[in-house]
Amino acid sequence: MKKVLAIILGGGAGTRLYPLTKLRAKPAVPVAGKYRLIDIPVSNCINSEIFKIYVLTQFNSASLNRHIGRTYSFSGFTEGFVEVLAAQQTLENLNWFQGTADAVRQYLWLMEEWDVDEYLILSGDHLYRMDYRLFVQRHRETGADMTLSVIPIDQRRASDFGLMKIDESGRVIDFSEKPKGDALTQMQVDTTVLGLSAEQATLQPYIASMGIYIFKKDVLIKLLKESPQRTDFGKEIIPQSAKDYNIQAYLFDGYWEDIGTIESFYHANLALTQQPLPSFSFYDEKAPIYTRARYLPPSKLLDCQIKQSMIGEGCILKNCRIENSVLGVRSRIEAGSVIEDTLIMGADFYQAFAERQSEHQSNTVSLGIGPNTTIRRAIIDKNAHIGCDVQIINKDNVQEAEREQQGFFIRSGIVVVLKNAVIPDGTVI
Repeated sequence: MKKVLAIILGGGAGTRLYPLTKLRAKPAVPVAGKYRLIDIPVSNCINSEIFKIYVLTQFNSASLNRHIGRTYSFSGFTEGFVEVLAAQQTLENLNWFQGTADAVRQYLWLMEEWDVDEYLILSGDHLYRMDYRLFVQRHRETGADMTLSVIPIDQRRASDFGLMKIDESGRVIDFSEKPKGDALTQMQVDTTVLGLSAEQATLQPYIASMGIYIFKKDVLIKLLKESPQRTDFGKEIIPQSAKDYNIQAYLFDGYWEDIGTIESFYHANLALTQQPLPSFSFYDEKAPIYTRARYLPPSKLLDCQIKQSMIGEGCILKNCRIENSVLGVRSRIEAGSVIEDTLIMGADFYQAFAERQSEHQSNTVSLGIGPNTTIRRAIIDKNAHIGCDVQIINKDNVQEAEREQQGFFIRSGIVVVLKNAVIPDGTVI
């Protein structure tokens, strides 16, 4: 794997995940109470013995830089690194990244310097665990110019992905990015060629790209340099290369979820609390997910009722009820509060006791969730100050709303409280 360079695409402005991306890059969005999205592909690389990793991003990259700098420091005796490459102006190019392929093209001069055989292109907003060694092995055995990791998919979600047709050898013969209508119907295939049973093939008649690619080094360099007008892998580079290059499909049969929207992000987090086994587990000793070590104290639970939930380290919970929820590091929940079907991202710091006392006396809202507050079906971003007797329950069943001045948004019926927001005592949402 020393001959593989990984390139993680951090995405654009993250509009589908807004307001979680208001103050941070999409790969820096917290997940599962203690990790960040970028930890997933980086950990997969490390577990696959790939240690040369670039992360391409162009929006709000300060917290991403800080997280990567504090987390991934390899020994001086290796070539290993995890480095953020943010969009920048040069004499040759004054533009921002125009798409996934253009992002790689603008830093091709840097990537060409490495003595590698393949470029592994990854996305920064997927939740999955994958051994890239098997992926690279398949790519090399078939002599492919590029290999796409694929999954079988049903009709309902098919139009959200790049779809392909393959022959009996696994070679891609047709590719269409997010087709609709008749174009979608034409991309149906017999997925038994992937090893599915006849029944499974009927339910999942499409082959979808996961947005994970391996390119031969010289092939990618040629494609990017010869066609500077092609700015996106899924929409242009891959579809227009299917006839002239050997493009292979690699079937991935594990859990994989694109969590690029508020709704999918919310459900993917709460699914981690499922029993007996969640679809994705962070409890795999052979392939751990790494993140920054914070050296926090154990969580303190004082007379609480907790059911089917995950509690991060360093939390303080007092006489409250938590159900089907994920609580991030340093979360503080005061007495009488009820948290249901909610993701609380926690806090970046502890508030001093004297400061909390002073705020209480001056009727100012303290950090965390105040007394006698009820929160259901919500995402509470970091460092939120939520007062006492607050109800965040979407009582009118609103599906979409923007209340930035009041400190919250509603996306797909899910209330999202902004980072650093202050929700006054007695507020009803």
